[in-house]
Order: sequence, then structure tokens, then C-alpha cells
Amino acid sequence: MREGCPVIFVPSFMQRGDAWSDTAVRLGQRYPSVCLDFTTHDFEGRMAEVLEAAAPGSVVVAYSLGARVALHSGLRDPDVFGGLVLVGASAGIEDEAEREQRRVADEQLAAWMESRPIEEVVDRWERTPVLGTQAPAVVAAQRAGRLSHTPADLARLLRSAGQAALAPVWDRLPALHLPTLCVAGALDHSYAAAAERMAGLLPNGEVALVPDAGHAPQLERPDEFADGLVEFLDHRIGEG
Repeated sequence: MREGCPVIFVPSFMQRGDAWSDTAVRLGQRYPSVCLDFTTHDFEGRMAEVLEAAAPGSVVVAYSLGARVALHSGLRDPDVFGGLVLVGASAGIEDEAEREQRRVADEQLAAWMESRPIEEVVDRWERTPVLGTQAPAVVAAQRAGRLSHTPADLARLLRSAGQAALAPVWDRLPALHLPTLCVAGALDHSYAAAAERMAGLLPNGEVALVPDAGHAPQLERPDEFADGLVEFLDHRIGEG
């Protein structure tokens, strides 16, 4: 069987690249893949790492904060990519008052992180409501990766790549012609709505809502997520 396009898996805020390893295995040999493990902890550095990792025609599959980095990378240099898969993503906070409120909250969290040991930081993060639909085993499987960070690095990343740190890019989506799959868990209502809106604005966008999943459908419903990803790669990116 002829190989398909390369796939670059991009992790989120506290994850390491191996958080995507189960999905990568499910792609098998049809789509060669790399699970990117970031070495930088700021927005510009992570964009540079995504652009460097992506061979021409690569599809970038990215989650949450990682999806924000991938979307901005695609807007900056769309010719590098063959497509995007954005999981649990939004094109930004449009309301200025809401964005400022979020910025203040993120700064408070970043300052708190800098004053606490990593174990306490991870404990608090794992109680974040948006992660509440994840089974205990799913949370436990990610813990080692989260503990491998330092609080100072996480605080720097939050300040530079958090939702409030970046200007919204909704108005730029109609100019991004890359095939783009916007994925969200059906139980993750705000991000499901964002996925549908993004797909509607993107000229080659489509949406996939994974049933019975929250913010991380690739972890909560791995088979369903992988099936949808392969279908997108086969029919929108692959060569049949």
C-alpha cells in the first residue's frame, strides 16, 4: 500500500508528545507520523517548532493549546501544510472585556504556578472542569508527562499562548484554504460550537463532533476519533 502524507501530532499545554501515541498507532503504516515533543515554552518558539517539523504536505493534528499554535502556524505559512486537524480549539476570544477577564485569570494562575511545586500544579490542573469527563485511568496515563514540566516553563507558556494572550483570528479564517477538520467532543459544548463556527468560515473546513466525549475526544473515545481522522486523511488529503 502506498504511504499517505506525513502526520505531525501536536500536544497541548501540559502534555508531552507521547500523549498522541495511541492515535499514532491506530494510523498504522498508511500514514507515517511523528508525535512532536516541544522543547520551547513560548508561543513563537512552539510555532517555529511546528513549522520546522512539518515536511511539505504534512497534516498537523493538534489539541487545545497545541491546536491554537497549529492554527496560527497555518495562517502564517499555509504553503507548508497539506491540512489541519484542530481538536478542542477556538479561533480566539472576541469580546474585549471577556478577553481581559481571562487574561487576568491566566496571569493569576501563572503567578500561582511559579510559587508551587509541580506536583501541586498538576493536581490543580487535573481538577480543571473542562477535563472532568476524562476517566481516572485517562488522567493517570497523562500524569507522568505533566510532572515532567517545570512550573516556571508552564507559567511562561500560559502567558504567551493562553487564549487571552492572542488576538482572535475569526476574520482571517475565510482566507485559509487548507483542508481543515475541526473536532470537538459533543459534551464539550462551547468548543463544539466553536468547531462548527470555524468549519463554517473555513473554505475547506468540516466539523466532526465525537459522541459521548468531552474536551479530549482522542483520549476519551480513541477508536471513534481515529476512525474519523483516517476518513479525513483518506478522502480529503490522501491519494485513495
